Amino acid sequence: MNDATQHTILKTEDLSIGYRSKKSETSIASGINLNLKKGELVGLVGGNGIGKSTLLRTLTHVQPALNGRVFLHNKPIEKYDNLALAKVLSIVLTEPIASKNMSVFELIALGRQPYTNWVGSLTKTDLKAVTSAISQTNLESLQNKKCYELSDGQLQKVMIARALAQDTDLIILDEPTTHLDMYHKAYILKWLKKLVEDTGKTILFSSHEIDLAIQLCDRLIVMKTDSIVCDKPCHLISQGVFDNLFPNDLIVFDKETERFKVKK
Repeated sequence: MNDATQHTILKTEDLSIGYRSKKSETSIASGINLNLKKGELVGLVGGNGIGKSTLLRTLTHVQPALNGRVFLHNKPIEKYDNLALAKVLSIVLTEPIASKNMSVFELIALGRQPYTNWVGSLTKTDLKAVTSAISQTNLESLQNKKCYELSDGQLQKVMIARALAQDTDLIILDEPTTHLDMYHKAYILKWLKKLVEDTGKTILFSSHEIDLAIQLCDRLIVMKTDSIVCDKPCHLISQGVFDNLFPNDLIVFDKETERFKVKK
C-alpha cells in the first residue's frame, strides 16, 4: 500500500450530484474528483445556492449520488451499514437538536450511540471518550448546563464535541459558523484548525466565510457554476480561481491581501 492510498480518508470518482425523481433528473455538478487526506482541515466554499449542502449530503450518504462513487477508507460508502458508517464518519448538520432540555454532557454522550449496548449504557471506554471530548473543547464548566442555556457559539462547540466523542476519522460540518458574529466565526474556525492538529482527524466544513477559510484551511474545495476544484489556498489564488467566483460589479478578489473587497 503506497503512502497516498494509506492516508486517504475520503475520495470520489467522477461523482455527479443532484436530484432524481421518477420523471426527471436535475444535475447540480458532475465529474467531481476529491481526495481528502488524514489530518487536514478542508473548507467547502462557493456562492449561495451553488450546491454545497447537496455535496455534503451526497458525501455522507444522506442523499444518493446521480453517478460516480464515494469511498471511505477505500471502501464504497454504500457498502457500510448505518452502524459501521457511524464509526468512521460523524456529521454536524444545521438542523436544530431534538431536545434542548438535555444537559451538555448528555448531548455529547449521544456521540457514543454507535458503540453502546442495546440499553444505551455507557461503559468506561464510552465515558473516557465523552470526558476527552469535553476536555478537547474546553467545555468542563458547561457540562452540567442545559442546552437551552447556551449561546449559539457554545451550542456549536457542544455539537462538535459530540462528533469528537463519536471518535471517527472524518468529521463533516455543514455551516458551523451560521448565526455567529465575526469574532466567533474566526474563533470556531481557528479552533477547528487546532482540533485537526491535536487529533489528526480530518474535518470538512462548508462555509460562506471564504476569507477566513483561505487563511486557516489546509485545502479548499471551491464550487463554481462550471467546475469544482480542490487545492491548497495559495495554489487556488495563483490560479485565479477566486477572481470570478462572484459577479465583479460589486466585489473583487485582491490577490495581495488575499481578501474580497467591495469595489469603490
